[in-house]
Amino acid sequence: MTSSLPLPVRAVALGAAAGARSALGVAAPLAVRSSRVGTAACLAGAGAEIVLDKLPQTPSRLLPPGPQIRTASGAVGGLLLARRDGASLPVAALAGLAGAAAGLAGTYAGAAWRKRSAADRPDWQGAAVEDAAAVVLAAVAVRG
Repeated sequence: MTSSLPLPVRAVALGAAAGARSALGVAAPLAVRSSRVGTAACLAGAGAEIVLDKLPQTPSRLLPPGPQIRTASGAVGGLLLARRDGASLPVAALAGLAGAAAGLAGTYAGAAWRKRSAADRPDWQGAAVEDAAAVVLAAVAVRG
């Protein structure tokens, strides 16, 4: 299934989503290819991360291994998108790299957004906006 958006654009969108919510990098492409049970499991995993992110005891995404996990999730997500599109190995590798780079950028951009938004409102409100942005990016990536 190919998309109207180019693969690199979708890989970057998915990587940015993974930078915000690490589970989305892998869960979003798998959810659209899985059975109903698989889709439910992917969505449950992503949903759990969205809930756990709001807890005060959740460590900063900037502490290791947070950035590494989010970067890897973006890379795997880019590869999954390329595989779904039937892309060649070099193109798939580039999509994975694009996803990884966006995942790393999204990690730091999301943390900066949360810090800035927490100055004006409760942290959970900024987190909810970040969640919405991440879900929209992931949806654009897998649907195109």
